[in-house]
This record gives sequence, C-alpha cells and structure tokens, in this order.
Amino acid sequence: MLRFLTAGESHGPSLTAILEGMLAGVPIDASSLAHEMRRRQLGYGRGPRMQLETDTVELLSGVRRGRTLGSPITLSIKNKDASIDRLPVVTQPRPGHADLAGAIKYDHRDIRNVLERASARETAARVAVGALCKQLLSLLGVELASHVIALGSIRAKPVAATVAMARKKADGTPLRCLDAQATKKMIREIDRCVKAGDTLGGIFEVIAEGVPPGLGSYVHYDRRLDAILGHAILSIHAVKAVEVGDGVAAADLQGSKVQDEIFYAKATGFSRSSNRAGGFEGGMTTGQPVIVRGFLKPLSTLRKPLRSVEINTKRAVVATVERSDVTTVPAAGVIGEAMIAFELSRAVLEKFGGDSLKELQRNLEGYRRQVKAF
Repeated sequence: MLRFLTAGESHGPSLTAILEGMLAGVPIDASSLAHEMRRRQLGYGRGPRMQLETDTVELLSGVRRGRTLGSPITLSIKNKDASIDRLPVVTQPRPGHADLAGAIKYDHRDIRNVLERASARETAARVAVGALCKQLLSLLGVELASHVIALGSIRAKPVAATVAMARKKADGTPLRCLDAQATKKMIREIDRCVKAGDTLGGIFEVIAEGVPPGLGSYVHYDRRLDAILGHAILSIHAVKAVEVGDGVAAADLQGSKVQDEIFYAKATGFSRSSNRAGGFEGGMTTGQPVIVRGFLKPLSTLRKPLRSVEINTKRAVVATVERSDVTTVPAAGVIGEAMIAFELSRAVLEKFGGDSLKELQRNLEGYRRQVKAF
C-alpha cells in the first residue's frame, strides 16, 4: 500500500517526507522533480518567502542510480529561513487559522507551537511526494495538469481544458489562468487587496487524463475513489469545498441534462459524448478525464488584522500578523495535482499490484486488453 508522511515546521531546519510502497525500478528525473517544486512557488500575489526559499529536494533513501529500490523513499527540503527558536511567542490567534483550536487541543500557551506545523509551508513536502507519483503515472500513460478558474469574484471564461492546454498555456501566466482577460482583472484585484491589507480565495481545477476505468469501488464508502480524492483536496490548507465534474451545477438540473450518455463502436469500444461526471460513476473511474476542483477561502493572515482575544489575559486585541501571501490559488492547483497524483497512484497499485515497475505495467496492460475486448 502506498502511503506517505510529512514532518517539519515552517521555520524549522527542514521539511521531510517518507514515501512508502513505491515500486522498484521507477526512473526518477531530478530535473522534473525540481520543476514541480518551482511551480508551487509561482503566482502573482505570493509573499517574500517565495523569493527566499529555493525548495531543493534531497533524496536520502530509496533511490539509487536514478531508480527506486522498492524501499521507503526519504525526501528532505531544507529551510533557509530556519529561525524557529528565535521567533517571538504568539498569544493572539488569527480568525480562520488553526491557532486557537490547536492551542486549546494541545494545551499550548505559545501559538507558535501550532502555527509552525499548521502552516502551508508543509505542502512543499507534499508536492515533492506528488512529483514522484506523477513520474510513475506518466510511465503508465496518465498525465495531470491544473489551472485557475476563479480568483475572488472574478471567473475565467468556461473552457473544456485539457492537460496539454493547461501545460502549454497556464504555467507561463502570472496566475496560471487560461483566460488572459480574466487574468488582467485578477491582477488588479490582487493589487487592490495589497493596498487594503486583505486576501483572496478562488478555485483551481485539476485534470488527469489516461486514467484507466475501474479504479475505486462502489462496494464500500471508503473505497469510492471520488470521495478519496475529495478528502485529499480538502486536506490542502484553506480549501473549504471540492467539486467533481459538474457537481455543483448538476444539483440545479434535471437528470436528462446531467448524465453522460453511453455509445459503442466496434473500433473504439464504449464512449461518452460528455464528461459532466468528471470521470466517475459509482465511486469508480470511467476512463474519461478525471476533473476535480478545489475552492479556497481567503487566507487568514491579514496585514490589517481582524479582532481577536489574547489567550492569557482574555483582553480584546487584534490578531497576530505573520508573513503571508495575498493569494495562493495558483500554487494550490499544483498542490492539488500532487495530492491527486498520489491517490491515483495508490489506487493503481491497489488494483494492479506488483513490486516492480515491469510487473505493474504488465498487469495494467493485460487489464487494458480486457477492457478493450469487453
């Protein structure tokens, strides 16, 4: 079973991830891993730490001569700003952050003990893990990409995006958005928030193509893969809602306008003329592109802080101010890719098994022949 753990604090010496269950024989491209780490740091509206940290990943175990060994993989990302023991005590919790709930839960009188681990800095380790999973999936014909479809109240023009489209057009833009006109409006809105000391949320979309049908299962609630992906996206900092396919819009429509009708041709097998379900039926993949969206609330660290209460004296104060971004929606899409890549990799290994890349590829190829002949 594929699984991972992360460890480390925002201003601690390093972030560490251990990925267990990765097959033997998977080639690891260091330049591709570095590229994924850079993508997480991009986007208009990011804070000064993105210019300070380089997020270089060091592989400490599980990889030899560029290939995985089948043993646990340790990934380490050193923090340049490793000042955790010099930072001041925090006693003024920020509304919307883990500060107060975490301090109460763990009986901390210094909220620094909460916010250092609750920080979205932890997602750098997730992106490193996801980058390895993306390299595995690519060898199986599965590719992922993401793009921003909304920032604050500004929505990009609806488009049926593909992986190729998102890779070619999104990453080269300031906000990883495919709509140039909307991007200009988003930038102006970010500039307004900078002046006002405020923050912005938004929506990102992750696309996965080449996913074989039949991943996940309808037989138990915890094996429904769309629910598992929803959990993965909701685990990303500031994400408050998830949508699979046209899930939100579908609630307003009649069934005849929602379901993806089924067709068959001898040459191509079963097909659909639409993908409103986002690649899932009954908790299982259909073979169509997987489409998942994450909805971020505005970040909770404001330069013009909101009202709060000092946890020791209980007097009214304003919340503490930590170094932060105006918006992280473009980066959240990259983190979303990483989480979806991990869960798809886990689902593939669960269904097709194997201890080596060759064994997995052989099992998957046999299944694809079976599907084609169905």
